[in-house]
Amino acid sequence: MRWNSGTIQAVTFPFPLLDNVAASAETYRPEPIRFTDVCTTTPKAARHLAATIDYLAAGLRGRPEVMAEPLVTGAAGRLLAAAALTAFPSTALVEPTIEDRHDAHPATLRRAIAFIDDHAHLDISVAEIAAVAHVTIRALQYAFRKHRGTTPLGYLRQVRLQQAHHDLLIADTDDRATVTDIAARWGFFHPGRFAHYYRVTHGCPPYRTLRRDGR
Repeated sequence: MRWNSGTIQAVTFPFPLLDNVAASAETYRPEPIRFTDVCTTTPKAARHLAATIDYLAAGLRGRPEVMAEPLVTGAAGRLLAAAALTAFPSTALVEPTIEDRHDAHPATLRRAIAFIDDHAHLDISVAEIAAVAHVTIRALQYAFRKHRGTTPLGYLRQVRLQQAHHDLLIADTDDRATVTDIAARWGFFHPGRFAHYYRVTHGCPPYRTLRRDGR
């Protein structure tokens, strides 16, 4: 092999992260998820993984103050794990079984929503939410799609976005509070992505809320 020029970017994450974003074949006696092939499933999946790595690197590299936020660390790890599970064959199961569909009733959703509302300030995972709701990860995901038209993490993002909005409203600009700091506190490490979510929800850029600028 001859290497003339170029760079290598290595990315690592703990394997237990895989269990936080997907369910294994053993629903009630879960086994650790493992990859079954080193070749990606499709070229598109490989490109998605590479794009995810680049996105995380661009948003976090050289920003230790952002990486110090627990919600950012958790969100970044799970995003990477989800992309890896999509890219490579594994023992993970994604589609809900018949039992999962039966468990995806409104009571499941109520338990999950109550837990998310009370613990959005913590680095909670889909696996933890499912455990509190007494269902599998797949059943939880199906319940949110069926009854709310979103995902558990999508709902969690909405709750955290509201909390960030509240912090922007009460922030003291004399203390040099910034949109970036508040966004990172609630797990939004990419300023542009946070601004997009915020504008869609509240109809204005987050800096205007911080400045108390209603225009």
